[in-house]
Amino acid sequence: MTHRADAADAADAADAPPTPGPAAVRDLSRAVLRHTGARCAALCAVSTAATAAGLLLPALLGHTLDLLLAHAPAARWVGGCAALVLLTAVLEGCAGVLTGTADARATAWLRHRLTGHVLALGPRATARFGSGDLVARLVGGAAQAGTAPGALAALAAALAGPVGGVIALGLIDRWLAAVFLAGAPVLALLLRAFARDTSACAADYQRVQGRIASSLADAVGGFRTIRAAGAEDRETARILAPLPELSRAGHRMWRVQGRAAAQAVTVAPLLTLGVVAVAGLLLVRHRLTVGEVLAASRYAALATGVGVLVGQLAALGRARAATARLAEVTAEAAPVHGARGLPSGPGRLELRGVTARRGARTVLDGVDLVVPGGTTLAVVGRSGTGKSLLAELAGRLADPDAGEVLLDGVPLPELSHAQLRQAVAYAFERPALLGTTVADTIAFGLAAPSPAGVRAAARKARADAFVRRLPAGYATRCADAPRSGGESQRLGLARAFAHGGRLLVLDDALSSLDTVTEHQITQSLLGPGPTRLLIAHRATTAARADTVAWLEGGRVRATGTHHDLWADADYRAVFGEENGPAAGDGGALVKGGGIGPRAGGGGSHADGVGPDPGSGGAPAEHVEVRPGPGTPGSADGDAGTGAGGGGAPAGAVRQRTRAEGDGALPGGARDWTGTWGEDGPAEDTAAGTGTTAEDTAAGTGTTAEDTAVGTGVPDGDAGSGER
Repeated sequence: MTHRADAADAADAADAPPTPGPAAVRDLSRAVLRHTGARCAALCAVSTAATAAGLLLPALLGHTLDLLLAHAPAARWVGGCAALVLLTAVLEGCAGVLTGTADARATAWLRHRLTGHVLALGPRATARFGSGDLVARLVGGAAQAGTAPGALAALAAALAGPVGGVIALGLIDRWLAAVFLAGAPVLALLLRAFARDTSACAADYQRVQGRIASSLADAVGGFRTIRAAGAEDRETARILAPLPELSRAGHRMWRVQGRAAAQAVTVAPLLTLGVVAVAGLLLVRHRLTVGEVLAASRYAALATGVGVLVGQLAALGRARAATARLAEVTAEAAPVHGARGLPSGPGRLELRGVTARRGARTVLDGVDLVVPGGTTLAVVGRSGTGKSLLAELAGRLADPDAGEVLLDGVPLPELSHAQLRQAVAYAFERPALLGTTVADTIAFGLAAPSPAGVRAAARKARADAFVRRLPAGYATRCADAPRSGGESQRLGLARAFAHGGRLLVLDDALSSLDTVTEHQITQSLLGPGPTRLLIAHRATTAARADTVAWLEGGRVRATGTHHDLWADADYRAVFGEENGPAAGDGGALVKGGGIGPRAGGGGSHADGVGPDPGSGGAPAEHVEVRPGPGTPGSADGDAGTGAGGGGAPAGAVRQRTRAEGDGALPGGARDWTGTWGEDGPAEDTAAGTGTTAEDTAAGTGTTAEDTAVGTGVPDGDAGSGER
């Protein structure tokens, strides 16, 4: 069983995202405009030309009408009016195309910038905003914000209509312009209030959408838990709980728009009626012609332009609200990288006074730690002590709030981004397998991967055999390659091995592996190589490290070897061990899992081995070390003498018989005889006594899920030992 609460504990529920200042929103809006400047300028020009053609049309129509009433030749003017109508239609079509391309370009740029910023922020981004909310901002929010340049250009053209209409009225007669301007301030105030209210309503609507998206993302990630609990209906209700609030926000937005349109429509006809009335008086006094009255009525309608302005202002308000939500993300400061390179060195990792907080909680408090180059450090501790956060800090996936982290004497923030990522490799408990094919997944992040290097990394991670069994081997698409949790972890480990570098960080990356594979991979890690930092939840992992750092309460309580620390009952309690003695002639009695450092002489129960075993046996429900005939295994659990390839296929069933007898511990001595199946695949080969596909036995016979280190029996023969 793995314990993965560290990441969740280290990333507390985030505070509400900060409201960006007007300057941040303005800066982002200007950046979008600069990126789409050429298209927006063309859009503005084309839209303005279409508006100018629309302004010229009433004058031509009025003059043509006067010619027709005077029975003068007007064919050329009628043709001019038709051509102007056609030109207006063409210009409006071009404006529509330019609007679409400008919106698409702005949206793509915003998504690219936001994605890069989120990746630069790392875990802080999801801790702050939530993955679902980030997706909502990235998809819907960026698309809405991307309409801002087009809406702004269209608004400029839309404003040209009323302004041109007022000027045209003044050219016909100054009294017509004066009448219109007398009521224009009322119309301007109504439109200003509408723009302000629309932005606020749109922001509320988008915020509730983000909450629904975040809840949905959480549910999709935990669908197995939801299904196992039979809580589908309850989760559906939880996800959709904000719908009434979303409905209220949507209705409020439409009410604001409807109220503004109604108010503006009430004012606009009054202005138009006033202009037409004055034009009629001037016609009676023979100061205007019939054609000029027609033109004045059209210009009055253009001058009010309420419908166009309301629509453009509404679009601009929604775009501004979406831009503000994107600015909340970009306002989070991303890590800044230096320009230094790493000197030659073995990969010495050092943490000096490191303090890290998540929300209001201090997770790590003044941690001082040194990992000599080329050695292995296991970090252990109860859930919530900051192990995973420490792993993030070691490779600068996160920055400490105080203190510094150094690699070969260079503070990590001073390293260039490329140098840092080349020097540090990571493997995680639940790796994200990115890439089209399995080979792409293993080579992910490498500038020039080689097929030989990919296969070598897979062999080191014990993934080569199952990859070769896939339909297309390494060329199999990841989506077409069903995998177990352990196989996914092996691919993640292969990716880390292929990456290379000076520091290898394994954040509980062995937790889903069977005991055979874990033993084999751990053995490969113990040889010469990079500095290794292991986040360990199993005593087996801690036992094989050079040094163990024991975290408690955000501080390093002790460092030392697993063997030395095992004498402390509190340390044993970290692994669920409370009463296991450190050593003794009567054998180790440990209630739970954990392998002590120096197992040998006999077989062991699957869940662990106590340190320095003596003679005697233990009840089957306890973890034990017991002697058995044969040559003792090595201290770190290597195979005993006579190691053979007697592994059994995954489906092999071990049968055993048990005879009760007297023993050193309650439960009596037992004589076990194990029987195995035929030889299994290469990665299931056991060292010593034959085992099932996921067991390793070396020495005395073990139960079906045990790992024993001790006497080896070649060729998979049955081993036996007294218990």
